[in-house]
Amino acid sequence: MVSVERTILHLDMDAFFASVEQRDDPALRGRPVLVGGRGGRGVVAAASYEARRSGCRSAMPMAEALRRCPEAVVVKPSFARYEADSTRIMEILETASPMVEPLSIDEAFIDVTGSQRLLGSGPAIAKRLKESIREELGLTASVGVAPCKFVAKIASDLEKPDGLTVFESTDIAARLASLPIERMWGVGPKSRARFEARGILRFGDLQRWSPESLAATFGDAAGRFHLLAHGVDDRPVVGDRTAKSVGHEQTFGVDLGDPSEVEAVLLRHVERVGTRLRRRGRRARAVVVKIRDGAFVTNTRSSTLDRPTDRTDVLWETARRLFRAWSFRPVRLIGMSAERFEDDDPGLFSGIDEEESRSRRLDAATDAIRERFGGEAIARTAASFPPRDARERSEGEERSDP
Repeated sequence: MVSVERTILHLDMDAFFASVEQRDDPALRGRPVLVGGRGGRGVVAAASYEARRSGCRSAMPMAEALRRCPEAVVVKPSFARYEADSTRIMEILETASPMVEPLSIDEAFIDVTGSQRLLGSGPAIAKRLKESIREELGLTASVGVAPCKFVAKIASDLEKPDGLTVFESTDIAARLASLPIERMWGVGPKSRARFEARGILRFGDLQRWSPESLAATFGDAAGRFHLLAHGVDDRPVVGDRTAKSVGHEQTFGVDLGDPSEVEAVLLRHVERVGTRLRRRGRRARAVVVKIRDGAFVTNTRSSTLDRPTDRTDVLWETARRLFRAWSFRPVRLIGMSAERFEDDDPGLFSGIDEEESRSRRLDAATDAIRERFGGEAIARTAASFPPRDARERSEGEERSDP
């Protein structure tokens, strides 16, 4: 059987947090904007393109960014708005293909191989998605189009902002050859130094080495690096229908020291996960909460449910309990995912009690409002979910990652 060449899009929003702030406050348009905190440990969560021209970038200490661009306007992050826009962006992407794999709040892969007969070529679909996001949300995105995920992700970054870059399968290696080696996935400071020690500074240098000649330095990773240098990447786009988990996480530009503020973000993750489960007809038997503190120590806590669910209230109570069992410290990242899926059983909910019925009606109404009016049209707070009795509680387990 002859395999069909895939068409993969990688869409990346342009300076997402900063662009949302500039869209919502006309006084910020055209001015350098830094999203983040001003405190002693404040970090830039996003820098507008006007600020980037002065050398500012995300993850830079805010004090350093202001030294480089003293005229910049510092704006406190508005995570509720970013989450709402992100939800709508992912919904727009799903109009092109069900195979959407979010990577973060502002980027995703889309496999449009099966959509081209109906919607046109990969570049045509990418252009339509960019236009839909601009018209509906007033934001710009850059898109890379390629036969594989790795090259699509590289392509989306080559012509920012508002770019559309296409890689054809016939000239991938040649077009990659001039890129610096640090642009390759999996190359950090240590591996970059090892490459440079061998005179490998660009993709083209690596293309001339065989995997065997690199094995002594890079072990099993040598073969993967060699394939990526030639633009070969067989990993599929994993959509919700085939994913082994559905989750969302958020990294903050400045540590959040208020537990209630962290819980508010966690609840938005839970609501998005619940909506995605119901949309795909999936139910989860496990909930996982991921927390990274200001010292970059990551703690992952998981809980197995008594029965599979797609109910927001059950997912939320479980996630909140896992979070509260952690000894609170200022939080740099909070994430939540649902795992161990089972498909819907049409007879599962026959004879359900009034509480179950009420919860499902509320979820359905909330989903319908968001579907019609967008992700920001309605948002529930923690007070919307009264404590459930002990019979509904699940048993959990904890694991910590260094």
